[in-house]
Amino acid sequence: MRSPLVLTAATLAILSLGFDSCHSSTDGSAAPIFDTSQFDNRVRPGDDFYRYANGKWSDTAKILPTESGAGSFYDLIRTTNDRLRMILDSLSKGNSATGSIEQQVGDMYASGMDSAMIEKRGIEPLKPYLLAIDSIHDSKGVMEYVATAQKRNDDLLFDVGIGADERNSAMDIAIFSQGGLGLPDRDYYFKQDPATEAVVKAYQNFLKHLFVLSGVDSAAAGDKAVKVFALEKEMAASHKTNVELRDPNANYHKMALTALDRSMPAFGWARTFEAIGFHVDSANVQQPAFYTKVDRLLTTVPVDTWKDYLRAHTLANYANRLSSPFVDAAFQYNKAVSGQQKIKPRAERMTQMVNATLGEALGQIYVKRWFTPQAKQRMTELVNNLQTAFAARIDKLDWMSDSTKKTAKEKLFAFIKKIGYPDKWRDYSKVKVSRNDYFGNRVSADVNDYQYALAKLGKPVDRTEWTMTPPTINAYYNPTFNEIVFPAGILQSPFFDLSADDAVNYGGIAMGIGHEMTHAFDDEGSQYDKNGNLKNWWSKEDSAKFAAKTKAVVALYNSFVVLDTLHVNGALTNGENIADIGGLAVAYDAFKLTPQGKDSVKIDGFTPNERFFLSYARIWRAKMKDELTRTLINTNPHSPSEWRVDGPLMNFTPFYETFHVVQGQKMYRPPGDRITIW
Repeated sequence: MRSPLVLTAATLAILSLGFDSCHSSTDGSAAPIFDTSQFDNRVRPGDDFYRYANGKWSDTAKILPTESGAGSFYDLIRTTNDRLRMILDSLSKGNSATGSIEQQVGDMYASGMDSAMIEKRGIEPLKPYLLAIDSIHDSKGVMEYVATAQKRNDDLLFDVGIGADERNSAMDIAIFSQGGLGLPDRDYYFKQDPATEAVVKAYQNFLKHLFVLSGVDSAAAGDKAVKVFALEKEMAASHKTNVELRDPNANYHKMALTALDRSMPAFGWARTFEAIGFHVDSANVQQPAFYTKVDRLLTTVPVDTWKDYLRAHTLANYANRLSSPFVDAAFQYNKAVSGQQKIKPRAERMTQMVNATLGEALGQIYVKRWFTPQAKQRMTELVNNLQTAFAARIDKLDWMSDSTKKTAKEKLFAFIKKIGYPDKWRDYSKVKVSRNDYFGNRVSADVNDYQYALAKLGKPVDRTEWTMTPPTINAYYNPTFNEIVFPAGILQSPFFDLSADDAVNYGGIAMGIGHEMTHAFDDEGSQYDKNGNLKNWWSKEDSAKFAAKTKAVVALYNSFVVLDTLHVNGALTNGENIADIGGLAVAYDAFKLTPQGKDSVKIDGFTPNERFFLSYARIWRAKMKDELTRTLINTNPHSPSEWRVDGPLMNFTPFYETFHVVQGQKMYRPPGDRITIW
């Protein structure tokens, strides 16, 4: 059961950051922060600032065969993983007190590193699940198996979770959403361009390979894979697109259990609720058309095809926990999606696994060693400064009425601010961890996650809860909590550096803070009130003006070309683009309130303003495999790195003034065409 707390929450960055930085001092005694050898001085700042600041780096950066991209985001992940692995290598020696978090994370890691045992067991751990599928005789049996899988946190056929009711955000409810597919999203089943077809072929080969590995002969395996894919395509036809999923009102359908059970008898909602432990009388079924389609398919598709579907998805969902033939099969499919050429070393994969399964236990140990109280205090100051700057920008808006401004500022100052790590840590004492049972350990962690979520159903929301672990290199805004969250992992250079000058930190992490704050007021977040309820707080006139401005953002980003004829999807990325434009402006205003922001003293040859914008450009430095770029354009709400820099800057007048951008340069937009929302 995945947590739906951030189903609509926008994250700061996905695979799109980067820079190796050195510390600098105001007297120039240390190595400069900005390595000018990485600039491309052949490019004028006003033609392509991303290229100006990052061009030589981009030309020379090498993507490791175990990665799908390069950049400081990747570098930070590797640095953090190295630190976590040092912790786990030490704890895995088995010297920790029984029952301690040190023992749990150490033994979990040790079990994953025991490749000899994992290879010896092969497919054996999965056989009870496959035998259960073999015993299915009808559609009722299909749903019974799916319910059993859900209870071990395996979102088989559909996705379900527990989260805040978007119209009563103080209470946790059941939330059902569309699922059941193996490709990145529904459009892959219908597009016919060569790049998409290559991913589809890799997926079909993956399905066939899984059947063969489970003991089916090659010819029969191919036939089964074809039928499973056809069934998925039927389901995909009922899926909403990624753009349609961005409308929170259109994806809220709180429905009574009795009505659901009556309208979808094959799905058997009452039986399913009982089987998965949901003792409530309603749920938010976010995409009802998907469930209606599944209900029909349960009666029209032969049960043998359904059994093959369950086998294929059970094998796929657990492949990375089995022996190397299964891991390799999964990687070959991932290779087509991401472009990654070589599987990561086992130690790196197992480190990521422990962070995913026992994240707050590992996080407790991590923050004690790698996150200082001074960093948390400085971040708190930055957040408060950004709130002040944002409020001032709201006051100056020429398109918003005073009454809506008042409500907007109430929401702004109602933010829950979470920095570094939770105030209370999650208890993992019910997870049974054995040093010689990797598969069993993973199942125990999964069941614990399910029970942890289930315990919240129908109860008041716990707003102290986090949905990212402390070492995570990311951040998020969650509209139903009205919170901004910055894990310790992201609070490192180049985003945040205690030894750097304000220009660097305001162009880096402060922009990230402003970005997350602006998500509360983007085209999605603006539909939630200060308490996290999906409730209109806009005047009709203000809402119309805001909509016109957001449409201008969509149109601008639609014009940006990424690969060949592939464009940014302005509608899919609209919320992130609004947050980038707003985050840059708010961070700059906050910077101008600092002593350095009011000064003109150069450091390493750059003015304070130049340092601010260079810091902004370097945090988005990234180079990715074409395969990953295409996947992200199709599925990810963030624009590519180049346009996360140039898009906001071409709309920001202080950038023009700092780098003398004039008409005739490629980034130039007439003052009247520059988009300013917040």
